[in-house]
Amino acid sequence: QVQLVESGGGLVQAGGSLRLSCAASGRTFSSYAMGWFRQAPGKEREFVAAISKSGGRTDYTDSVKGRFTIARDNAKNTVYLEMNSLKPEDTAVYYCAAGSFMVQVARLVNYWGQGTQVTVSS
Repeated sequence: QVQLVESGGGLVQAGGSLRLSCAASGRTFSSYAMGWFRQAPGKEREFVAAISKSGGRTDYTDSVKGRFTIARDNAKNTVYLEMNSLKPEDTAVYYCAAGSFMVQVARLVNYWGQGTQVTVSS
């Protein structure tokens, strides 16, 4: 059983930055690929970013490439999402996710965090 807890969401103006954190329980954090998804009101949950077990490989959805960076610190059992140059279109609840393989699609997710709200004003 893995528990994922997100933090760092909030209200920010367009062009600003936020850093999301996801803290995982247990001693097997490095055995999970990690990722971030988001869901805006009335929209389907979508993939945002993913990182491999070792942190050596990352992937992003096209709309955030060059603006967002996913990273992990296995010693701290934590995965991060650094979000820069935020746009109103980025407004959503952001969810941390863990799986056995790169979690680029929801079907590969074994565990979900509770979500954290990110609101970008124009």
